[in-house]
Amino acid sequence: MEKKLDLSKSVYDLVTEYPEVVDIMKELGFSEITNKVMLNSVGKIMTIPKGAKMKGVSMVDIVGAFMKAGFTLTGEMPNLSGDDTQGASMPPSGVAAVTSASTASTAPTAAATAVKAESVETSANAVASKTQENSENKTDDSVQDTVQDSERVEQLKSFLKRLGTGEELGAVREDFVSQFAHVEASEIMKAEQGLMREGTPLAEVQQLCDLHSALFHGSTIHEQMDAEHAKVEAVLEAQEKSQSVVTLVETVGHPLNRLTEENKALDALIEATKVKVASKTATVDDVNEVRQVSIHYAKKGDLLYPHLKVAYDISGPSLVMWTVDGDIRDGFGRLARAESIDDAWYEEFDGLLTRAQEMIYKEQNILFPICAENFSTEEWYQIYKDTEQYEEIFGVERVAWAEAESALAAKAAPTSGDSNTIALIGGSLTLEQLDAMLNTMPMEITFVDHVDINRYFNDGEKVFKRPTTAIGRDVFSCHPPKVEPIVRGIIESFRNGERDNVAVWLEKVGRPFYVNYMAVRDQNNNYLGTLELVQDMQFAKEHFARIK
Repeated sequence: MEKKLDLSKSVYDLVTEYPEVVDIMKELGFSEITNKVMLNSVGKIMTIPKGAKMKGVSMVDIVGAFMKAGFTLTGEMPNLSGDDTQGASMPPSGVAAVTSASTASTAPTAAATAVKAESVETSANAVASKTQENSENKTDDSVQDTVQDSERVEQLKSFLKRLGTGEELGAVREDFVSQFAHVEASEIMKAEQGLMREGTPLAEVQQLCDLHSALFHGSTIHEQMDAEHAKVEAVLEAQEKSQSVVTLVETVGHPLNRLTEENKALDALIEATKVKVASKTATVDDVNEVRQVSIHYAKKGDLLYPHLKVAYDISGPSLVMWTVDGDIRDGFGRLARAESIDDAWYEEFDGLLTRAQEMIYKEQNILFPICAENFSTEEWYQIYKDTEQYEEIFGVERVAWAEAESALAAKAAPTSGDSNTIALIGGSLTLEQLDAMLNTMPMEITFVDHVDINRYFNDGEKVFKRPTTAIGRDVFSCHPPKVEPIVRGIIESFRNGERDNVAVWLEKVGRPFYVNYMAVRDQNNNYLGTLELVQDMQFAKEHFARIK
């Protein structure tokens, strides 16, 4: 069966049709063709002739290699001599046709010899012509008159003449674009020279130079090759970004790896639960199992959204996705608290499962790639450290990220000693003593300074997670959009002296918590910041239950 290789097709299409093209192209120096990512992206917009021109590989060698492999070449192909003259359509027969193994082995050499000889002859004639012109400093009019411009050049001259008569550029360009896919710079030059030979003064041609440029703008081979380069660069850049998120997602222990594994488990759970919902056999237990996603959403809300917004001025995810996370979480909560299960309950459950599944897609294809593109390695190390605070969900265990563990361990530990002693009104403490004392207190401590910047969190297990990446950024960025106005109101009331304290009782994970916000002021009553104390009051609840 004859193997026809159409050079006007993309490399991807050719490889799909003839897999052996990969080995042939690799031998010719196109090593990128073995990269499946490159082949599936750049390969879809790249042809062999374009690739040869970009890499500087001779089409003579390419033609010879494919002919030797038994291919018949067809389609559009540049002149084999390597000059800038217009490409010609390669016929499926003649030199390119191979009918036997012996012909295949000799034809390339003969073809290459003929082409090279023609190229040498052409170059020699050009040099001789230039030498004669320089020596006589004049043009032989009798020779010029016998030179006939090509049909393409005549067409170009007609467009230039129309511009010369004052016709609108837009109308002329529309006709030009409809008839020319591209144009050679040499053809434009020949057209202008032709006008001057026919009597158009040089000064007039020069005056119309800008119009000529506008007419052909974007249509020259050089410009189109630049455009192809730009397309390839854009695809490569996109692939590089895509590859970066793939690399992180596949790195065992990386935060994106863990979040992705949770998404896989959640997706499988949703599919199984949807079957129960459809048959109306789902129960509150199924809701509670899916509700574990709240912890997944909390990680995004604590570790990803605020950092994108504050450090990189990317607010879209925090404004949109964060709010949707809250709606989904609240919806599952309503279902879990419902007094009865009816058709409306199943309908809402199904809708929430669909929204949660859509969020998985948004995370994997929007949020995670944005984070992978922007966050530094050091920032990922810190985010990894902060994930220790969150419990495991959907059976996905926290796996150590060896690289981050080594980097975090290598950080210098705080020094201790007399030189680090802090003098206080009530005595003095070393930094080590002060740090240990604050971490020993049975409460979560947060301090926000007078300009609303997070300055301190004590260490230890927390119900309200405090990522270390939040240190140094404004406190408002740590809260979902619908909660932010409440936080602003409390802090502003402290700042202007309206309040000194706001206390809130709430229940979380079945336990009572006392949250106390207090204004911190100096001896002159100047506002220094806000202190937040969160205390688990389960011990008090149990105590008073016993003594009743």
